[in-house]
Amino acid sequence: MTRFFVDAAQMQTDSIILEGQNAAHARVLRLKPGEQVLVCDGQGNECLCSVHAATNNALELDVLERRVSASEPKICASVYMALPKADKLEHVIQKATELGAAEIVTFPTARCVSRPDEKSLGKKLERWQKIAASAAEQSGRGRIPQVIVLPSYAAALERAAQAEKAIIFYENERATTLHQALTCSDYNTISLMSGPEGGLEETEIQQAQDAGLQVCTLGSRILRCETAPLCALSAVMYQSGEF
Repeated sequence: MTRFFVDAAQMQTDSIILEGQNAAHARVLRLKPGEQVLVCDGQGNECLCSVHAATNNALELDVLERRVSASEPKICASVYMALPKADKLEHVIQKATELGAAEIVTFPTARCVSRPDEKSLGKKLERWQKIAASAAEQSGRGRIPQVIVLPSYAAALERAAQAEKAIIFYENERATTLHQALTCSDYNTISLMSGPEGGLEETEIQQAQDAGLQVCTLGSRILRCETAPLCALSAVMYQSGEF
């Protein structure tokens, strides 16, 4: 079913009018009176609507039902990925959104090559959030994950540690696997942290342990920085019964 995202305030009335890009999208789809669509606030709530009228500049909808989105996972998973080079983060944002991530958080570490200045970072963040919104619409999400940029590794550790389960991946870890970490306790919120292309330094892993994160391995093979978070998120969703 066709899905549109609007501000939460627009969903408070019994008649919703879509304009701008949403109206343009509706025009491409050639929606006709009587057809049903979903309107979402990007925060997990949605309205089942019927098309009342369609013009070149607007789509008028009648609200049939209000409900909580059934497409959102029960577990709240946050992906923490150190700033990578090029457009790798864009790929992770898109795929993590499709997989059900609640948020994607990026931050600098000692071995990060990418260090955008404040001005360029602002433009990138705007683009990253649009990628998340587009992926949420395409994949039938009821929530648009927030893309968050933190100023430091320490800030990322402090925030990630607030989850009921917080995990950091390290290629030199041998004792604890992700499977072991996911099956040893119950949790509703989880943070999954991974490093940049050059990996995390040993001192950074010690910082993570001191902050309360559990160090895990993702297996005997070295995964690319854009592969590791998606692999881990997929495993979490499988373990929680989403797949």
